[in-house]
Amino acid sequence: MSAFEKLTEIVDTLMSEKGCPWDKVQTRESLKPFLVEEVYETLEALDGNNPEEIKDELGDLLYQILFHAKISENRNEFNIEDVVQSISEKMIRRHPHVFQDGNLETPDQVVTQWEEIKKQEKNNAHRKSALDGVPNHLPGLMRSQKLQKKAAKHGFDWDEISSVFDKLDEEVAEFKEAVLSGKDADIEGELGDILFVLVNIAKFKKIDAEEALRRTNNKFIQRFQYIEQEVAKRGQELKDTPLEELEQYWQEAKQNKPTG
Repeated sequence: MSAFEKLTEIVDTLMSEKGCPWDKVQTRESLKPFLVEEVYETLEALDGNNPEEIKDELGDLLYQILFHAKISENRNEFNIEDVVQSISEKMIRRHPHVFQDGNLETPDQVVTQWEEIKKQEKNNAHRKSALDGVPNHLPGLMRSQKLQKKAAKHGFDWDEISSVFDKLDEEVAEFKEAVLSGKDADIEGELGDILFVLVNIAKFKKIDAEEALRRTNNKFIQRFQYIEQEVAKRGQELKDTPLEELEQYWQEAKQNKPTG
């Protein structure tokens, strides 16, 4: 028995009538938060570049996939074999330059072909808009970037990045006006517009906006924790430390900590 077969057997046992009281009552809806959590824990392990942690988190993520497949099997819809068969067929179908005749030389050519093949597949036949297919549950920055990339492929985009900066200046001015007017609804809308334009700039520079913000969040954590340590060394409380002193520690943290 292979390791994969052993794992599927474990899932079958846990979700059987005599299995685990928790596992066997789970549903697609109840498992959603765990699936999202495992994806982000896997990303964190990849950031740490620790092979043991990556292996562990990939295992947790795989278990979630098997969990969902078993739920579907119990509903007489499909099983994990069907999942594996489906993705195998899809990968062969979407890589004709590898498995059939063809010669693509750049990643961009591969992406263009991938999108064309994807359009022709029956699961995507119902899509009417060029923006269809971008999941609603994606993080905001990631969803924004995918929407803008799709629109750009159909010619809806600025020709030069300088035009995007002009738009950014316009949106910042409108945001300032909304803040000064004190209208909360307008403030939220204008802030969203600024973020949307910033994502467009990221697209121009081929930067993943979601990844950029995630790295900045991690950088902030590293620097803030340095400040906490320095304050604690001096027997002080963070809230009682003058801002000028905190700024000094922040500058030290910028020199001492990796930017990540």
